[in-house]
Amino acid sequence: MTLRSLRLRLLAGAAAAILVSLVVAWFAMTLLFARHLERREIEELDRLSLPLIAGLRLDGKGAPVADQLPADPRFARPASGLYWQVSTAAGTIRSRSLWDQDLPPAAPARTGAWQRRLAAGPFEPQVLLLERRLVLAGDRAVTIQFAVDESSASRARAEFGQELFLFLAGLWLVLSAAAALQVQLGLKPLAKLREALKALRLNPSERLAVADHPPEVAPLTQAINQLAETREADLARARRRAADLAHGLKTPLAVLKAQSRQVRAIGGDEVADNLDKAVAAAAAAVEAELARARAAAARESVGLSAAPVREVAERVVSVVERTERGAALVFEIECPPGLTLPGSSEELSEILGALVENAARYARRRVRILAAADDGSACLLVEDDGPGLTDWRAEEALIRGRRLDETGPGHGLGLAIARDLVEARGGSIALKRSELGGLKVKMTWPRA
Repeated sequence: MTLRSLRLRLLAGAAAAILVSLVVAWFAMTLLFARHLERREIEELDRLSLPLIAGLRLDGKGAPVADQLPADPRFARPASGLYWQVSTAAGTIRSRSLWDQDLPPAAPARTGAWQRRLAAGPFEPQVLLLERRLVLAGDRAVTIQFAVDESSASRARAEFGQELFLFLAGLWLVLSAAAALQVQLGLKPLAKLREALKALRLNPSERLAVADHPPEVAPLTQAINQLAETREADLARARRRAADLAHGLKTPLAVLKAQSRQVRAIGGDEVADNLDKAVAAAAAAVEAELARARAAAARESVGLSAAPVREVAERVVSVVERTERGAALVFEIECPPGLTLPGSSEELSEILGALVENAARYARRRVRILAAADDGSACLLVEDDGPGLTDWRAEEALIRGRRLDETGPGHGLGLAIARDLVEARGGSIALKRSELGGLKVKMTWPRA
């Protein structure tokens, strides 16, 4: 799966978005938890301050006196982490837990309202300090301070953050898996569209059913249908023009051949030879154009037809046997009954016609046609007992228009046309040394 994969992009985008969301949630939830702990501590200190405030008075000198102390036993244990202190200009009283220490000097505070702040503790690095200013009888101000150690709250925040991290990490995995499932379901219509495109490739007249796909995919299916219609029309027009051009040239070529014979009859052999070469070149171009049209038609009709090998081979051999060269040869056909190959009978006739004619031209005595098939592929062989070809000349023989024997008739198109038609059906062609001693042309098609 490459970085260009739509599935990978969607999965990566979903996983990244979920991760960012959960990271933001982690920060927000830890902050809310810290504020919740702080509110609980403030509420607890406010509750503990009520008895002290209720029993607070000033003596004759203005020093504070507490008739009632908070009931929490931690106030009586030195360095317990929970403290109180009452201060006036005339003196200060404090909880036993402060021992010989004082709370930080009070900050300016509004009368009657608790103020909270973090400060350095008497025995701890940091305490939550709650301060309040009261005015008692005689308009004398009293500052009340309560403090609690922040270490326990810090540990609670750290433990909560760690557990929340583990939970959100597991949640990220679950949500990423859910996103992967969502992406899979979301891309399922594209898989269905891919199958429909296979059918379109196998049959040019096939069209994608817009109603079978989601509305989001409908514009794509319509565009594909329009493209397929345009492409089919262009190919059909091109094939017709090629065929019309080729057939239109046949009559002028026949006239030129007749003129060549007339010129030769009056002794113009050199002129006739040049004219014959020009006619042969034009005929080769016509045959090549017709072959291209047939190969294009074969590519556009992949999978639509199957040709019976034995029937086509017998028909081709019966034609070649009537020629002067074919009458002197023995043709062997070894094809299982009922075996078919991809393509129409006309295409297979074109292939076998070119190969059998070529084999008959070079064979000494025998030409053999074999066909076989298994679960994975089907193959067709045409071989002879002629001189054969070396490896590098075999490669040259498949090049369009390349003739290895310049003395005989033909235009060097037979093997190349056969290769075009075989490859148009997804097959391959190879030239090898035959067991008979000559050339073996092996064609292979996948059974799928």
